[in-house]
Amino acid sequence: MFKILFALHLLTAIFAIGPLVHAATTASRGLRTADAGATASAARTVTLYSYVSVVVVVFGFGVMSSKAPWNPDENVASFSDPYIWISVLLWFVAVGLALVVIAPALEAATAKITAGEAVDAAIGKVAASGGIVGLIFAGIVFLMVYKPGS
Repeated sequence: MFKILFALHLLTAIFAIGPLVHAATTASRGLRTADAGATASAARTVTLYSYVSVVVVVFGFGVMSSKAPWNPDENVASFSDPYIWISVLLWFVAVGLALVVIAPALEAATAKITAGEAVDAAIGKVAASGGIVGLIFAGIVFLMVYKPGS
């Protein structure tokens, strides 16, 4: 069961977190070119994959709760392991930024672009937030691979 859950966790991380990070980090391009279609698409992608990323966490908890293949008497990990709870906290921050800052800014910018208004003020906010989201998920990968504190 461990291998199945681990494979599902990795696959959902690749196919859910990857598009989320891509959309978040490249969304400012649509703002710079005043492309309403691109900003609307980026807003939808960021929102959708933020919610889909919950599946990654669910499979991660499944992996963590599985019996360790190297020692059937213990679980793979525990929520009290620092790399686990820090990763979950970082995930909340990243998804929070995506849903509370990036997606609403892109939706507002789409409306402004459609109305013919300038969106220069949103470029920095979206670009910086998208970069932070990307760095946070890179940090989560680091924590999951190196498991500091365990």
